[in-house]
Amino acid sequence: MCSILPDEKIEPLGNGMQIIVSPSHTFGTDAILLANFASIKRKDVACDMGTGCGIIPLIWCKGETREVYAVDIQPKAVSQLERSLELNGIKGRIIPVNCDLRDFGGALSKGGFDLVTMNPPYKPVGSGIESVSEAERIARHEVCCTVEDAAAAAKKLLRYGGRFCMCHRPERLCDIIVSLRNNGLECKRIRFVTEREGKAPWLVLVEGKMGGKSGVTVEKNLVMKDENGNPTQEFRGMFGDYMDGHQ
Repeated sequence: MCSILPDEKIEPLGNGMQIIVSPSHTFGTDAILLANFASIKRKDVACDMGTGCGIIPLIWCKGETREVYAVDIQPKAVSQLERSLELNGIKGRIIPVNCDLRDFGGALSKGGFDLVTMNPPYKPVGSGIESVSEAERIARHEVCCTVEDAAAAAKKLLRYGGRFCMCHRPERLCDIIVSLRNNGLECKRIRFVTEREGKAPWLVLVEGKMGGKSGVTVEKNLVMKDENGNPTQEFRGMFGDYMDGHQ
């Protein structure tokens, strides 16, 4: 039986998978949408940067995966994920790595990945009210990772033709596309997420391809709720039976 700290709890993810969450390292809708948008393939060697509690790799492991690395700069996040792996009996399917994505050292194989993802901090340093705890500051503000840092790290990790998927606020889309191209990643797919039809999007999902040719596909908006306020069929399908237990 894995140990649970006083500030932690266990959340069911569906398909028998569980995750340990805490106030410092938890997850939101954006991470679940990114995990689906990335569409991991069975043979992909994948890496989730800034993994936090490990939600994205754990969602991937509900299906067949080959090799998934989960990177975070915060030791507590890595410990939390390690205990989630023990809880689910899937040690070895996800490899937690405690390092700074700005300097992997020898912790990860450069040019060895087919897929890299990141749900990055959304707020530039100095914007809004900064979180009190160090863990929350790192997760929410660009203290340890900017959009440019994320793209540069993905460049180091991806093989030619590999994909980098990230989510962010729509107002940062220009920064994302420029940072991708500066690092040899061509933006290939964009999808906006809106709460209801006709409302402005609150999230954008972006895929860049290492060495890709110019040309981007803007997919139809992902609408979360219908006119009655109920989850749309597509949105519900992305959550599976996790949503059924959180109505």
